[in-house]
Amino acid sequence: MEFRRLGRSGLSVSEIAYGNWLTHASQVEEEQAHACIKAALDAGITTFDTADVYANTAAESVLGRGLAGQRRESLEIFTKVFWPTGPKGPNDKGLGRKHIMESAHASLKRLGTDYIDLYQAHRFDHTVPLEETMTAFADLVRQGKVLYIGVSEWDAEQIARGAALARELKIPFVSNQPQYNMLWRVIEDQVVPTCEREGLSQIVWSPIAQGVLTGKYKPGQPPPAGSRATDEKGGAQMVGRYLRDEVLTRVEGLRPLAEQAGLTPAQLAVAWVLQNTNVASAIIGASRPEQVHENVKAAGVKLDDELMKAIDETLDGVVERDPGLTKSPVL
Repeated sequence: MEFRRLGRSGLSVSEIAYGNWLTHASQVEEEQAHACIKAALDAGITTFDTADVYANTAAESVLGRGLAGQRRESLEIFTKVFWPTGPKGPNDKGLGRKHIMESAHASLKRLGTDYIDLYQAHRFDHTVPLEETMTAFADLVRQGKVLYIGVSEWDAEQIARGAALARELKIPFVSNQPQYNMLWRVIEDQVVPTCEREGLSQIVWSPIAQGVLTGKYKPGQPPPAGSRATDEKGGAQMVGRYLRDEVLTRVEGLRPLAEQAGLTPAQLAVAWVLQNTNVASAIIGASRPEQVHENVKAAGVKLDDELMKAIDETLDGVVERDPGLTKSPVL
């Protein structure tokens, strides 16, 4: 496993992080989830990402139990706050002080830890003053319950405003967690330059485009039975944006490029996002330990300029680059 620094901070993270968005306590039974966590640990992954909203808080508990007994100092545990949780009352959502404080304490309990390495605003809250949000995060940092602050899917202007407040409050604001892969590059024009200027790294989710970049979805054919595209609880709507024959035909063209590099299509996809120097870590999910063993082989892989150019040419016309697609809902 290779490691990179998160932003300008002193925190190192594994190039491949393990995440449990659509798996733990949802698609995967706990015993199997723990087998995947063990596979991640055995592969040298030290960075684990979750969120309170995943499986309506249950995913955090599964991860906490799966990491029990590990040396805490050897792990980086990340979680997030924003989306509605629990009974979904008026204060069970968003980035107001009450919800942030209560959510942080609940996450600590579910994860079985005294502190969260990186606590992330899961989206931007348009209904709460940013000063209130950042002050609540600052208080958690000063209490020692959170070490670093990050965000997820904030646009460039929101990140710049957050960074300015973080400097005022003297708290370490170090990362953004966006969707990013060969097909979805909306962060490249605005978010990445802003983060480079402000000292933040990207921790990217969906590096294999919810499985599309593995090549398992074929043009002109229905999705395989049991795949994410057939599971309404497992992200079928998100996968659907890629399931056009035009896209799938181009993705098929990546297979010989992966073979040329001695990689599987999934490994090529994960390695591709890690070529971006502003990316500190790529989050992988898994429903089977074998998927972890396969995807971690992308760590440390260097793709030459000729291969990167060939990937761009193969996908030309189906890559989404519009920075305006980075949006946060009003809850």
